Amino acid sequence: MSYGENGKGIAVAPPLMHLRGLSLRFGTKVLFDGAEIAVSRGDRICLVGRNGAGKSTLLKVAAGLVHADAGERFLQPGTRLAYLPQEPDLSAWASVRDVVAAGLADPAETFRADALIAELGLDPAADPKALSGGEARRAAIARALVGEPDILLLDEPTNHLDLPAIEWLEDRLAGYGGGLVTISHDRAFLGRLTRQTVWLDRGVARRLDKGFAEFEAWSEGILEQESVERAKLDKKIAEETRWSRQGISARRKRNQGRLRALGELRRERAEQRARLGQVKLGVDGGAPSGKLVVEAAGVAYAWEDRPVIRPTSLRVLRGDRVGIVGANGAGKSTLLKLLMGELAPQEGSVRLGTNLQVVYLDQGRAALDPLKTVWDTLCPDGGDQVMVRGRPRHVVSYMRDFLFEDAQAKSPVGSLSGGERNRLLLAIALAKPSNLLVLDEPTNDLDIETLDLLQETLADYEGTALVVSHDRDFLDRIATAIWALEGDGRVDEYVGGYSDYRRQRKAPAAASAPADKPKAAPRAEAPRKPAKLSYKDQREWEQLPAKLEALDVEQAKLEARLADPGLFGRDPAGFAAATERLGAIAAERAAAEDRWLELELLREDLSQ
Repeated sequence: MSYGENGKGIAVAPPLMHLRGLSLRFGTKVLFDGAEIAVSRGDRICLVGRNGAGKSTLLKVAAGLVHADAGERFLQPGTRLAYLPQEPDLSAWASVRDVVAAGLADPAETFRADALIAELGLDPAADPKALSGGEARRAAIARALVGEPDILLLDEPTNHLDLPAIEWLEDRLAGYGGGLVTISHDRAFLGRLTRQTVWLDRGVARRLDKGFAEFEAWSEGILEQESVERAKLDKKIAEETRWSRQGISARRKRNQGRLRALGELRRERAEQRARLGQVKLGVDGGAPSGKLVVEAAGVAYAWEDRPVIRPTSLRVLRGDRVGIVGANGAGKSTLLKLLMGELAPQEGSVRLGTNLQVVYLDQGRAALDPLKTVWDTLCPDGGDQVMVRGRPRHVVSYMRDFLFEDAQAKSPVGSLSGGERNRLLLAIALAKPSNLLVLDEPTNDLDIETLDLLQETLADYEGTALVVSHDRDFLDRIATAIWALEGDGRVDEYVGGYSDYRRQRKAPAAASAPADKPKAAPRAEAPRKPAKLSYKDQREWEQLPAKLEALDVEQAKLEARLADPGLFGRDPAGFAAATERLGAIAAERAAAEDRWLELELLREDLSQ
């Protein structure tokens, strides 16, 4: 019972779930000690922390699947709870319909399962063992939601989901009235849905009664305060140590109480668990590529008469960071394979630039052999050295950069968590010199701090990047352009990040019924291409360098004029005109450079 301002008692309902004083250790590693979480109806809690901090284990304790060494788990009688694991195993069911129906509170209400399966675009008769990662995730989410539980425990619900599915899940959870606890690396997802944050850090669970949007400022304040207190403690230890040495030489009889206090201070400092290190990411931009990196001209590809990529022309220039988005199955990976030459286009052509050094990080982690050890994976040719951006590093030292423990060097890759496997892939990819990074879903299973560092690394990267991702915040931070595949075979290009794409987005073309396949007609003879540029284009190509040079001269003169600090006072109109002209020159120069490059590429193509 609590009391309001008028002194009258106000009944406060107990939480649906209360975890009190939970402690758990694996061997010598303390996952959490004294953790406490209360979940009431309407709570929207995000559980955050580094990979390996114990978030998933704590969620399993909340679900009743793991027992803590100490503490209490209280669940109100009659409370219905649903848990979504990070890697759902659906092999026990014969069909997707059976998977989803298993989550029903009343087995007679199978219509709920059918409706949810239809909403998520799943085949109810499909074999769960044959599902893709995204399909399996959708089926597992449907099983968690279908029974309308009082508490939802979701571990990385957006992993392997495409953007339409993520947005569908957000809308569904926005209207959910029960208690929600979720683990996710998707900042946009957490920012929209959460109202409370529990930070699991070095075994301590701290609670903030605000959503994830306020987490970073709050956590940084805590860490700064810890740093200040640690510095004070170090200073005090140094002072007490100096006194103890002076006292020994000055007196036979030492102040035993003060020495005991010094010992306690040292023990306190030794027991302080330092903040986990950060992944040390760096990437060698390699030798510069040519200005043109990739050019696709009228590229098209179909699969079993279904157009995956309709005739599309795209160009990637040095320094571009292109985010590729679209629903699962829309053709994102196919487009990458066409551009990289792994797949031959059925129409059109692809031209790769000069001096390319490509590093490809694939979505399926095909580069990892689950039976090999981490050591052997990083040193495939034997020995104990990894060539990292042209310099040898000991394999264990390099592993530490990616937060692997020394003991994991001889562990099989198959024993690693999803986040650890992704960090290992990054370690392999970023060790190689490159000027073109092709990253297919690089953010899966990474914790938020590692995501931040990957973003910073890509921002500083001197090469070019093509990135397939469903992480909206990640794309907003790194992309200079978005290629959107809307599922109809069309590829639309937008300037900016994901938010810019959503603002500019064109409506997807209405799906039309497939027509009967026409009989193959004899191929008409291709028109003979001209042997050289037209007179007009040739003349323009010859004159553009002089135009660019004249613009450079005019720009230098204007900059020199505007550098005069007294110009504005003497001639405000002249100052404004010069400033306006300087901006116009920049636009004219960019347009002239693009036109010259277009004509140069055409000229080279015609000369072949």
